[in-house]
Amino acid sequence: MPLRITPDAKREIPQDQVYEKYSVDRPGKIVFVGRHLSTKNSLRCLVRTISLYGAEIELSPHVMLPNHFFLEILGIHDEIGCTFIRREEEKVTVGFNMLIDPEFLHHVVRLSFEL
Repeated sequence: MPLRITPDAKREIPQDQVYEKYSVDRPGKIVFVGRHLSTKNSLRCLVRTISLYGAEIELSPHVMLPNHFFLEILGIHDEIGCTFIRREEEKVTVGFNMLIDPEFLHHVVRLSFEL
């Protein structure tokens, strides 16, 4: 009897599109990691959507973005370690260095509804 391999649909989908995205449209800040892990330089952005895996942010297309940085969402005092995935004009897709806690995600989404 031959073995049947069932194709995994999630394997074909890019990792940043597997998780449900929530629209938050909140101001944020990109914090650059400098020499000796200093975080002096920062840049404002707009966090459009967020998921357990990553976020889509809006940023001027003329600004160069490093591969690794921290993302801070206005109203949340934690910084999230991020990795650059892709860019389309001003829309930047980033992945979090590890999946964020579902309760933290719920807090971010709820905060956007309260305003």
